[in-house]
Amino acid sequence: MTLLKSLLRNRNAIFLLALAAGLGFPAVTPMTRHLVLPALALAMALSTMEIGNDFFRKPRALLFPAFLGIIMSYIILGNIIIGLAAFMIRDETIWTGFILLASVPPAVAVIPFSGFLNGNGPLSLAGTVGAYLGGLVIMPLIAVGLLSSAAFDPLQLFMVTLELIILPLCVSRILIRERWRERIAPYRGTVTNWCFFIVLYALVGLNRDIILGWTTTLLPVASIAFISMFILGFLIDWISGLFHLPRETRTSLVLLGTLKNQGLAGGLALTLFSPEAALPAAVTTMIMIVYIIWLDWRKRWD
Repeated sequence: MTLLKSLLRNRNAIFLLALAAGLGFPAVTPMTRHLVLPALALAMALSTMEIGNDFFRKPRALLFPAFLGIIMSYIILGNIIIGLAAFMIRDETIWTGFILLASVPPAVAVIPFSGFLNGNGPLSLAGTVGAYLGGLVIMPLIAVGLLSSAAFDPLQLFMVTLELIILPLCVSRILIRERWRERIAPYRGTVTNWCFFIVLYALVGLNRDIILGWTTTLLPVASIAFISMFILGFLIDWISGLFHLPRETRTSLVLLGTLKNQGLAGGLALTLFSPEAALPAAVTTMIMIVYIIWLDWRKRWD
């Protein structure tokens, strides 16, 4: 029983369970599809509770790391994703999914991942917050600039962005002010992981046939995901090493420069487009699980 409880709280075990359930038992995905946005909003609210209100009281000290987060997530990773997709993707729906993936900010998990990978916590935190605030402007610009305006409603994209970024951030401020953070803290990680279970299960289940079929559509999608994490992560770490940056700083730069919020991208795809447009987010999430396990394994040998 103790082992079972431990597994049901373990992030990697929950993610692997979501993958297995999505591939093996996809019958419930039509219902869970409608739970994706609420689950994402709840996960965002709980995750951003790690950002205390005092974090925003010294904006000048945060400007450089916040700007660095925008550079890593958008200028470097975003352009890599768009460039690879332009070269390798011919399906317009899959292209849409990659544009959404490039437009979203870093994964919320950058902050906790930075902790257990011995990264630079303040840099990861400020970089993530900066990229999220910048994403309020960058996301609509990328989507409107690279997607057909007839394919979606830009106003709807803006409203979903508010629901998934601004509203959760405001809710987390209220919970902190009302001193709920300490009460919620013991359960926050587990609830957040199960919120991502819902998102991942829906993304994988809705694209089960394509994933299991290993069609010609899947190969370039998986290749882009692999390159934008494993290869790009290696290059960021190597170049940072040439500048003799500390290991913890290099780790945070790798996380900010390789992890996108696939859940947000998938939620936008399901809400504004189609399940097929969520395929890049689903495949990237699957590869991200292996990537994080690999980073954790590599850390033990550094």
